[in-house]
Amino acid sequence: MDRTTTRPHGRRWLGGALALAVGSGLVLVGGAGTAQAADVNVAKNAGFENGLTNWSCSAGSGTAVSSPVRTGAGALKATPAGLDNAKCVQTVAVKPNSTYTLSAWVQGGYAYLGATGTGTGSGSVSTWTPDSAAWKQLTTTFTTGASTTSVQIYTHGWYGTSPYVVDDVSVFGPDGGGGQDPDPVVPATPAGLTAGTVTTTSVALNWGAVSGATGYKVYRDGANPQTVTGTSTTVTGLTADTAYQFQVSATNSAGESAKSTAVSARTAKATDPGPGPAVPKHALTGYWQNFNNGATVQKLRDVQAQYDIIAVSFADSTATPGQIVFNLDPAVGYASTADFKADIAAKKTAGKSVIISVGGEKGNVTINSDASATAFADSAYALMQEYGFSGVDIDLEHGINSTYLTKALRQLSAKAGSSMVLTMAPQTIDMQSTGTEYFKTALAVKDILTVVNMQYYNSGSMLGCDGKVYSQGSVDFLTALACIQIQGGLDPSQVGLGVPASTRGAGSGYVDPQIVKNALDCLTKLTGCGTYKPAQAWPTLRGAMTWSTNWDATAGNAWSNAVGPHVHNLP
Repeated sequence: MDRTTTRPHGRRWLGGALALAVGSGLVLVGGAGTAQAADVNVAKNAGFENGLTNWSCSAGSGTAVSSPVRTGAGALKATPAGLDNAKCVQTVAVKPNSTYTLSAWVQGGYAYLGATGTGTGSGSVSTWTPDSAAWKQLTTTFTTGASTTSVQIYTHGWYGTSPYVVDDVSVFGPDGGGGQDPDPVVPATPAGLTAGTVTTTSVALNWGAVSGATGYKVYRDGANPQTVTGTSTTVTGLTADTAYQFQVSATNSAGESAKSTAVSARTAKATDPGPGPAVPKHALTGYWQNFNNGATVQKLRDVQAQYDIIAVSFADSTATPGQIVFNLDPAVGYASTADFKADIAAKKTAGKSVIISVGGEKGNVTINSDASATAFADSAYALMQEYGFSGVDIDLEHGINSTYLTKALRQLSAKAGSSMVLTMAPQTIDMQSTGTEYFKTALAVKDILTVVNMQYYNSGSMLGCDGKVYSQGSVDFLTALACIQIQGGLDPSQVGLGVPASTRGAGSGYVDPQIVKNALDCLTKLTGCGTYKPAQAWPTLRGAMTWSTNWDATAGNAWSNAVGPHVHNLP
């Protein structure tokens, strides 16, 4: 936490003998030499080093994060959604008839900072900034009324915009009786470190809590620290049948403790799951939801037989850039992870490819450096080994860096071999031009790419390859945008049509299965076309994709029963 110690501009301070008074917490003001308490930061947990203590965020929109932070180990990240602007508030104790300087550092989407209930003027003050990629300080002032003893300070974003991040809040002025956060001291060394469950690629660790700690660093063989906020973690990306030593230290804004006594653990021996089955010439892809959002809850064994590629949604990111893990959601009803792995094996035996999807609407895996590219490849391959996944799906919807994502995928392919299934699910805007990062990535990994199932939904109108504008929901929208990908350099066998399985599967863009079948026929046989007709047929077109197998089941499997056989009977 960055504790504010500088005084607001415009306040004049006496020199000389006054230094002693300032050092003792008193200053002399006015001609009469009256003593009063020095100004302090009356905000509590101002740097979010203690999570969301003292703060309350609307609709559960706020969370404490360890990255990005401006100072210390914590910051607030709040995400607007729907009609909620992600407002986070704290009530602070103030002194009547006093002036305070309110400030905070912000980053990300639109961010507002203000105070209400000041007791003077309109009772409110505020300031704001639009999107900011770097940390930016917001500052305003307010004066309290004659009887005002508390004020509510707040931050919020704006409807439909990106999440914003806040750190180092300050309400600087006279102490209203609540005091300020005490200066932190370096925490003690953690004790009780033990190793728990081991797999071929991971070791679970637990240790005792340390008073005053806001985070912990977990060391592997004395290096590669992994930062966590709780008193347990699972270290992933390890090599099978290998001994490791682990230590943990405690941290806060004052510094880091000494490392704990080391504990040793050995990962389990590898059991090679073997390559997955070959993807059919014409394939149906379905996303399986590892969560319950109102659609039919399925186990993998329940996924409809028409689906050839099943994308498990989704992997989770970690504090290490690029690194992914998979956390099986209890909401899907598995008694154990072993049962889930058994279902993957059974699907593979039945000729299906089960892959791990990375991203989604809320997922954000950052791959923008050599280190993060390697972390992605290592962790993705570890998941393939541990669970038996046949490959990965790239569904990153928050921006990608083609240079480093390409490096990551090539490293993964080198580990997994030629049988790895690699799919992508870009949004329509991502594939309008070969100059976009998604399109550049697809072309850069064309030799190892299985299929790009672009999402023809939640989209506005887009240009087709004939230069005309088409609206979603039509045969022309599907065919004219698929044409862009083929003319841009993808092989027809690497192009699939991604659509929702039902009207509830997406915000917009649902099309009747008959329209999907017509578009497939138009692209492969030049029949069933709308106003746009390709100059040639592409009979090797891969097929179609849907979000999701769960929404398909909710709608009585109408989508897979109609589109699946049609895909499998393409020329």
